Amino acid sequence: MKRAIRFGLAALLAAVLPWGAAQAQERCRPDGMLKSAGASTPYCLAYDNDGRELMGGRKRRVIGYFTSWRTGANEQPRFLASDIPWGKITHINYAFAHIDANNQLSVGNESDPQNPATGLQWPGVAGAEMDPEFSYKGHFNLLNKFKKQNPHAKTLISVGGWAETGGYFDATGNRVPSGGFYTLTVTANNQVNQAAIDTFADSAVAFVRRFGFNGVDVDYEYATSMNDAGHPLDWSVSNPRRAALMRGYVALMKTLREKLDAASAQDNKYYLLTVAAPASGYLLRGMETYQVTQYLDYVNIMSYDLHGAWNQFVGPNAALYDDGRDAELASWNVYTTSQYANIGYLNTDWAYHYFRGALPAGRINIGVPYYTRGWRNVNGGSNGLWGTAPQSGGCSIGLTSCGQGALGIDNIWHDLELDAEVPAGSNPMWHAKNLENGILPTYLAAYGLDPVNDPADQLSGSYVRHYDATLAAPWLWNAQKKVFISTEDEVSTAAKADYIAGKGIGGVMIWELAGDYRWHPDRRGGQGEWYIGTTLTDIYHQRFQSAAPYGNRRYSSAAVAGTLDVSVSIGEFYLGDNNYPITPKLKLTNNSTTTIPAGALFEFDLATSAPANWTNWSGATLSVVSSGHSGNNIGGLDGDFHRARLSSSWNALPPGGSLEVEFVYYLPMVAPGNFTVSFGGSTYALRDSTLAAPEPAADSIFVNGFQP
Repeated sequence: MKRAIRFGLAALLAAVLPWGAAQAQERCRPDGMLKSAGASTPYCLAYDNDGRELMGGRKRRVIGYFTSWRTGANEQPRFLASDIPWGKITHINYAFAHIDANNQLSVGNESDPQNPATGLQWPGVAGAEMDPEFSYKGHFNLLNKFKKQNPHAKTLISVGGWAETGGYFDATGNRVPSGGFYTLTVTANNQVNQAAIDTFADSAVAFVRRFGFNGVDVDYEYATSMNDAGHPLDWSVSNPRRAALMRGYVALMKTLREKLDAASAQDNKYYLLTVAAPASGYLLRGMETYQVTQYLDYVNIMSYDLHGAWNQFVGPNAALYDDGRDAELASWNVYTTSQYANIGYLNTDWAYHYFRGALPAGRINIGVPYYTRGWRNVNGGSNGLWGTAPQSGGCSIGLTSCGQGALGIDNIWHDLELDAEVPAGSNPMWHAKNLENGILPTYLAAYGLDPVNDPADQLSGSYVRHYDATLAAPWLWNAQKKVFISTEDEVSTAAKADYIAGKGIGGVMIWELAGDYRWHPDRRGGQGEWYIGTTLTDIYHQRFQSAAPYGNRRYSSAAVAGTLDVSVSIGEFYLGDNNYPITPKLKLTNNSTTTIPAGALFEFDLATSAPANWTNWSGATLSVVSSGHSGNNIGGLDGDFHRARLSSSWNALPPGGSLEVEFVYYLPMVAPGNFTVSFGGSTYALRDSTLAAPEPAADSIFVNGFQP
């Protein structure tokens, strides 16, 4: 009742006062999202009064990537908007748009009848009839056609991806090495390219308006200072810019947020801004504190590709937990180097806890793969798990050594680089089910396989399913061929769905919907085979129906006497392989009119993605107040936060003064948060403009004009 009355009052204020309208919208702004200056953003069109996303009664997100290339060309399996399980998803990310030569968001020539986004048609395909309401055809027409029938669903245009972060594909399928996000955001002399960023952001606003999208998803792989990260074809452009890539990324996301918010106010339609974020501790080590989270509606963690044939270490594509035996981590002495405290960082749970340091659980979505990864000629391990594949040449572009990836019938979704097949063991999950069940499927010829004449394309040996409950990871092991294929199935999917529901996480992100499966008894001459379906998506949908609302607060509230205007910044990160240990400068600046005396105690929260063994090298006293986790992370990290205490006993902090310490830690984490300072017998919160709106109360305390 109280909530309903409060919402009604907010609506009344909005109707009579501009101030009331602004305050009403502030009630819906998600915790941790920064308000765009000068914009009257209509948050309440997309979020409820508690800052949770409105999704047509759904409590958790089921986000599916829908790709442009499953058009049915060359008789390959087709996946169109009519095949999307609309009643079971909440968001669709269309993959991919790109950055064109004019720094504008583009899907190519929109008037080309062969453009899958805006021109292609599928005559005679049931459900793929074009909606005459729209001037364009292709996938965009069908997405909007079905969105009218399913108003709870939202569509986002996803920009970039692995192959189009640093370039794009032209109409003939050739890759244009334009520089993409790298040159868009950073100039050749390592300055932020704000003019180009503005051009792109303006074009993004125009694009979502023109084609009816609900927002923009940025899949920038990757704005990290780690050398040779991202697509090898981009290294000549990205490597010289490593020192400025994160600055450029922050400027890009800030600009997009501001321009989308301005458009939201103008259109009375809220536009989402999201990212696909890396899960690798190695990549995140070079991304400072991933400070773009304040501009996002939510983060989709790419918690897959954690192991693959780019090296020789055989392991799960997307393990939920660490098991203390990861062969790649062991090779880097992660389990024996004391600074890591035995924490393995190539798993979904670690990546979640990294982002949980900056975001409420509900603004994080866990990525799951509907595709496999695999190796051949595997030696050692337990049924291949944690074994090794022979190192070889003939690797993907940029790699001089790699593990032997699975080929032939074990690699039907073969990616191409410069028209050469990448050995990766990449298959849709429906093909993995056919391998598991010894079924020679009907679609092999469409993928260029010849099981009659090519031994690599023949079905030989038995693909036996194995499952590790600690990792929550299944795989197929062919002992005859020494082939290991990492998969997902109903058991691992249920484990991940329960994990998401139990921790209050926002939902799941799926790459890609066309990889899901079901049994089709009518195929293979009536004998049946596994083919495209919704089995795994059904599990997420069903489990989330009974879940509680997702977590909508970053931190638990502490009793404070008020709020002080003290800003916190963290910077001066070393680059690439020079950034271990991680040693940025933590700076506190007193913007208030109150002197903070010597001996004051600052406390703050830190993500448990890094162990509580941080130190400083600048004379301050940094200690552990409480630890959310200790020891290894086999089976998952226990809590979300450590609590740290920093003493400023050597100096007072007058108005305008700053305190700076070198902060030393060993595994990546986002910036500290939930700051308080204690002195004179009282504890004060430090001002945080990203906090959700506070509960109105008659006895609210003000310090220097700021309401806590």
